[in-house]
Amino acid sequence: MMDRFTRGLLVGLLAVPSAALAQGQAPLQDRWPAPTQQMEQRAPAATDAPAEPAAKPRPQRRPQAQAPAQAPAAAPEGGGAAAPAAAPARRAAGGAKPAAASQRAIACSGPFAKSATHLSLASAFDSKNITFTEVDGGPDGSKLNASVLFPDDPKRRLEVLWKDEGERANINVIVVAGQSTWTAPKGLKLGMPLAAVEKLNGKPFKLQGFDQDSGGNVVDWQGGALASLPGGCNVTLRFVPGPKVTDEAKAQATGEGLVSSAATVKAVKPVVAEILLGYP
Repeated sequence: MMDRFTRGLLVGLLAVPSAALAQGQAPLQDRWPAPTQQMEQRAPAATDAPAEPAAKPRPQRRPQAQAPAQAPAAAPEGGGAAAPAAAPARRAAGGAKPAAASQRAIACSGPFAKSATHLSLASAFDSKNITFTEVDGGPDGSKLNASVLFPDDPKRRLEVLWKDEGERANINVIVVAGQSTWTAPKGLKLGMPLAAVEKLNGKPFKLQGFDQDSGGNVVDWQGGALASLPGGCNVTLRFVPGPKVTDEAKAQATGEGLVSSAATVKAVKPVVAEILLGYP
């Protein structure tokens, strides 16, 4: 299978140059300094109310009526034990619950804007959750250097490769693969079926047949909604056949520039296996 960056050059959607390390480059530090931790906000303590003058004593307040005690549950007939009283409803503390940690979205702005750097990602996600290391995907099975978010958590892992490796700046490509639960613009995510992607695009698109080195790669969004994303980044996808597809069906979905609406393509039941985001 061709590496992800050569595939990017073929499809013409991402300007992805080779990211092989230059000879003689000074070694890079493994992590950037930890960002300044935000101080925990605390509500100011309430001050005591000023005492009223002695000449004007406060009128006596009537004691508040106490809520009547709840009568114990009556014992059922036949001498059985009484049913336990219902547990009181739990009070909500601190307002609404925060969104689930698994809900992670990439936008072509904010932490993943074109101006992003390794240092800005460390500030946004905490320096303990990012490292600069080697990843798969280079030409002929070689390794590439990348900033990796949550490297030890497959569901939160995200790889960011840089055009300027020395400064770890100028995003080359953002890679969502494996078991990652990150979502891309427009709601794109791993495991999404072909029909759902076609719906997001608003029309059929073209992809490589599954017999090619770049098999399953989108090569042309045909002017659909996924051809231009807010923030100026580009996206391409790699599809793989569904898990229960026969070899006979795969043999029919071959060649270059297949249309996603073709019956032979639909018969393979393709799903998204890799998302590549980058800037021109």
